[in-house]
Amino acid sequence: MAVKVEVKNLTKIFGRHVNRAKELLKQGKTKPEILKETGATVGVDQANFEINDGEIFVIMGLSGSGKSTMIRMINRLIDPTDGEVLIDGENIMKMDKKKLRDVRRKKMSMVFQSFGLLPNRTVMENAEYGLEIQGVDKETRKQKAGIALEQVGITGYDDEYPSQLSGGMQQRVGLARALANDPQILLMDEAFSALDPLNRSDMQDQLLDLQERLHKTIIFISHDLNEALKIGDRIMIMRDGEVVQTGTPEDILTHPANGYVENFIENVDRSRVLTAGKVMIRPVTINIDKAGPRLTLKRMRNNEVSTAYVIDNRRKLIGVVDASDVINLIRKNSSDLRSVIKTSVPTTHEDKPISDLMDDISQTGIPIAVTNDDKQLLGIIVRGAVLGALAGNEVKDVE
Repeated sequence: MAVKVEVKNLTKIFGRHVNRAKELLKQGKTKPEILKETGATVGVDQANFEINDGEIFVIMGLSGSGKSTMIRMINRLIDPTDGEVLIDGENIMKMDKKKLRDVRRKKMSMVFQSFGLLPNRTVMENAEYGLEIQGVDKETRKQKAGIALEQVGITGYDDEYPSQLSGGMQQRVGLARALANDPQILLMDEAFSALDPLNRSDMQDQLLDLQERLHKTIIFISHDLNEALKIGDRIMIMRDGEVVQTGTPEDILTHPANGYVENFIENVDRSRVLTAGKVMIRPVTINIDKAGPRLTLKRMRNNEVSTAYVIDNRRKLIGVVDASDVINLIRKNSSDLRSVIKTSVPTTHEDKPISDLMDDISQTGIPIAVTNDDKQLLGIIVRGAVLGALAGNEVKDVE
């Protein structure tokens, strides 16, 4: 994937004695030690990372970790002490005010935690505001704002004022305003944290739906790991201004970088993050185009299983066969393996969250088959593998 944003050695120190604080950083001093000795606060300490075009990149950490400072340096609302931020390969630290203003207006938009709506303007006027600042004519900006409001699922409220809307609806208007000028990069600073749990979940779903259609590069700040795991393609965890770990939700859960991350993920609901493709094991398979009853039974005995999954030459799932049925075929001196295939097999897609499968897993007598978009068999889900994965253990194949 193409890199959209690249951050190199980005550092921000607040307060006086910045040079002394930088020296102490090089000596390996901690943020509290530097504050005590110099009175300077380390906001971000030599951060390095890349954000790919079209991904949701979540920056998360506890209060004081540096995540909000980080996002404000990406659009230079805060100037860094050291380092570079490259957008499409261009260093925004070297841009003059006019160039930077154009980038902020046309290439990126920001959504704030406090909604940031103008109380004396209607929903439509708030959605149009960014375009109005750019000097876009009234008819065009109304058309674009209307499309953005429709995209976020809020229509029919054009003439209402923010005070007449719920918190969730206000945040949708804020998101519509950010989308109206069709930015390439969307910066979202704790955008949903002011909402109640139900509205927050709805907005997370809305964001994921929008991303499927619009494919923006989204940089999302959060202190909620469950939120990060739900929406993030990749997650960067910060602590005391430092980048502790960057990886996919799966990477973070299964390979925490240190004890801090382990503590962070301790109470996470893994079932909402792990997918069928991550907990499946490799089944015993029989190619119907090549195998008969005797070979099928031999494979079952060698692998100590009583059920085998039947596929064709293209690995498409056909069904399952039981050892008892295969033995009966052999006794009858029949080679018609197809006659005992059971085609009613529970299946799921490799991307399905385990949380959506728990009822099926507990009720079915046959392990669920995991398939891809081409209906090819990738693996099977057995209860033991699921329980092990939820407990943090690695899933291992049976073959």
